[in-house]
Amino acid sequence: MTTLNRTFQIARRTLAFSAVLGIGVAVAQAQEAAAPAATAQPTLNFQLPVSSATPSFSSSAANDDAADVSVADSKNPFDFLAVAGTQPPPRRSYSRPRYRGGNTNADGSNKYAFVIGGGLGLPVSDTHTYLTPSWAVQVGGGRNFNKTFGVMAQFDYDNFGFQAQTITNQSTIYFGGQGFGLDGKSHVWSLSLDPVVNLTSGEGVGAYVVGGAGFYHKTANFTVPATGVYCDPYYGICYQYAANETIDKYTSNAPGFNGGMGFTYKLSRFSGERLYGEVRYVYMVNSARPGYTVSNINSAPITATNFYPANSNRTSYIPVKFGIRF
Repeated sequence: MTTLNRTFQIARRTLAFSAVLGIGVAVAQAQEAAAPAATAQPTLNFQLPVSSATPSFSSSAANDDAADVSVADSKNPFDFLAVAGTQPPPRRSYSRPRYRGGNTNADGSNKYAFVIGGGLGLPVSDTHTYLTPSWAVQVGGGRNFNKTFGVMAQFDYDNFGFQAQTITNQSTIYFGGQGFGLDGKSHVWSLSLDPVVNLTSGEGVGAYVVGGAGFYHKTANFTVPATGVYCDPYYGICYQYAANETIDKYTSNAPGFNGGMGFTYKLSRFSGERLYGEVRYVYMVNSARPGYTVSNINSAPITATNFYPANSNRTSYIPVKFGIRF
């Protein structure tokens, strides 16, 4: 009897579970049938309506939507995809900034320029027959009007020696060929105003041409060995020393002209200094003066006092200078 009751209870529970499961399935099918069909995925619209000329607005929430609709004008859409007239102008390119001060021109170049250098002077043409090359120095300063053009005021000192034949001839004139250790030197110092045109002055190597005119002073000095005596005024001790004694000296002043070309090298990108090397041709317009020479020593007038007329000859030489410009 007990087994029959237990079997009946299991059957009853199974029927109840089946009923509940059937109801759930029916409800799910009803909801699926009632759901609306899926709509298509909307596409992006890149056109916006442009406001009309006479929009109307209202403070009420109900009229806001109406106002939004009223400002729409489908006949004049604003197309975001249109290129003409809607893109910003191209970016403007800017050059390197220039910082201009009181010592700088409008193009960024320095207003003032200075030069210091040295090298040698090479006598040419007739001057080479009585003078030999020697050392030279150069200093100057000037005004740059822009990167291309400037004017320099320069002082140049060009030293020269005498040819051996020149010393021999002068020994003949002075001592009848005895010699007596005759020696000497010559030099030219000048003050000139020189325009400078820079052909190129960018980064690294540059080039320029230069030319000008000025005052030139030429000197010839002949010496013989001598012994000097110096006495100390405090201790009263005297001693001798070797020195050259000038026995004859001549000078000649004349206008002169120069012209040449040079190259520069900038030390760094941010520096204003440049190394330079230049070559010029110098011509002095000396006025010849008569005097004694080895060819007329026996026929020259006794009153003649110029024993070295070559110092007043026209003079030409090539100075080669190296230095720094800043």
